Amino acid sequence: MSTADQHTIPEQVRQLEQLAHRRGWKVIRTVREVASGAAKRAKRDELLDDARRRELDAILVWKLDRWGRSVADLVATLNELTALGVAFVSMTEALDLSTPSGRALAGMLAVFAEFERDMLRERVRGGLERVRREGKRLGRPPTAASHASEVHALRRRRLTHAEIARRLGIGESSVRRILTAKV
Repeated sequence: MSTADQHTIPEQVRQLEQLAHRRGWKVIRTVREVASGAAKRAKRDELLDDARRRELDAILVWKLDRWGRSVADLVATLNELTALGVAFVSMTEALDLSTPSGRALAGMLAVFAEFERDMLRERVRGGLERVRREGKRLGRPPTAASHASEVHALRRRRLTHAEIARRLGIGESSVRRILTAKV
């Protein structure tokens, strides 16, 4: 639930339980996972594990965006649930994968997920091309390599690898790599 919806959780649960009752489904678990954009959602993962073990026949959610955090994630999990034969119902969007129209809507979601991935890919490519045209360097910034002359100078003064690394603020392995590199 989003923070704004938290005061309605009991009402949401009540309506979902009524829907299950009308369908003749027995509620085996009610999950209330309040997380703010969390990437890892333990309760959802537990429900997916239960579905994989065939311990449930349906998952009911109040809102679609409470199940998936992105279109791609949503489509992937809905496809998995469909393959497992688990019904998925989103109350507010009237999405019901146990019906032909619900499965058609899920197919459209898959199209939008692919579109979202393609658009993101194009934006990333465009950004990389722009950065290259501007002559900016891509990738990790050079760190230890920029200290090569200092590393060699300190080594000529007979400092240990560890002392050189401490003085320059770089790793000992970087010092060794610089000193063993063929110039």
